Amino acid sequence: MWDQKFEDLLRGFLPFLGADEPLAQDTALRDLGLDSLGIVELLAALEHTYQVRFQDDALSQATFETPGVLWKVLSGLVEDQAA
Repeated sequence: MWDQKFEDLLRGFLPFLGADEPLAQDTALRDLGLDSLGIVELLAALEHTYQVRFQDDALSQATFETPGVLWKVLSGLVEDQAA
């Protein structure tokens, strides 16, 4: 599972997710209100918060499909940076 920082940040970009609703790993982010502008803003926030840079091949709709997929990509970037 992901860290609290990731969940708090992501929730800020999901207007259709209630404050008390759990964020499931396989929920479609688009269904929770993440649109194309939100993706760009979320990308910038994640890069700033985690001090990583998403590579071009990770900049796809598939990366931002679900919280689980996004966390997998992000955590991989963080691990690569630490190595």
